[in-house]
Amino acid sequence: MAADRVRPTEARIQPIADVPEELRELTSVRGTGEPINILRTLAHAPNVLKRFSQMGGTLLFRTSVPDREREIVILRVGSNCRSVYEFGQHTLIGRQSGLSDAEIAGLTVDADAFAWSADDRALVDLADDLCRDDCVSDATWSALATRWDERQLVELVVTAGFYRMVSGFLNSAGVQLDAGVPGWPS
Repeated sequence: MAADRVRPTEARIQPIADVPEELRELTSVRGTGEPINILRTLAHAPNVLKRFSQMGGTLLFRTSVPDREREIVILRVGSNCRSVYEFGQHTLIGRQSGLSDAEIAGLTVDADAFAWSADDRALVDLADDLCRDDCVSDATWSALATRWDERQLVELVVTAGFYRMVSGFLNSAGVQLDAGVPGWPS
């Protein structure tokens, strides 16, 4: 990844402040009613917001991959894409899913610099392979296939791809962190 590329420091597209009634549920965090910047920014294109929410909701709440392992993939993709918004939002979700702060920080450094289990390392490698070359390598696929069935392999690869797309949107639109969301680990 090109670490020298600068990210916008302010929003290029302002989140909608007065969200229309028909979009209010789609622009808030599930169960809280709190609107978040990514969804209020996507609300400029209501048709995209609706489909985005369906796909994102499916990947977050309706797959067979355990939450902790899903969050390893999402956080690593966010780190690889240098998307502070993605990484910050999923730091909170990752903690709720059982990741330690040390593991979360480990997702921002070289994979060899953290003592991952073989199963977790395969997930890190999946995210790295896709972000580097848009294809999971044979070695990584073989490692993944020792634990995950075909349904889960589909879910993992699609999750990584979806969050790579999300990270690109967040970076390009300059979506700013929501209040209370952490940035990069210290």
